[in-house]
Amino acid sequence: MRIKTMHHQSKSNTLQALKSSNKRAANLTLSADVLDAAKQLNLNISKLCDAYLQTYVKEEQARRWREEHAAFVAVYNDTVAAEGLPLDEWKTF
Repeated sequence: MRIKTMHHQSKSNTLQALKSSNKRAANLTLSADVLDAAKQLNLNISKLCDAYLQTYVKEEQARRWREEHAAFVAVYNDTVAAEGLPLDEWKTF
């Protein structure tokens, strides 16, 4: 009985820590061999997944922005090539 109580307290503390850190639990399916190797190396799998996902999300957002705004950027670049930069005549450098 005491072990269950301690386990429950530990789980409760973990949930409180997640809520206060603005994080949420998620279920992942990972390759067994990679997961085993990561555990043998004592790697923090949650931290690594979070860091990688943050990087991936930023790169994907940038890629989509470039894709969505490609026409505008092309027209702007053509305009600059033909007419120069706005206020270019007053540039002192």
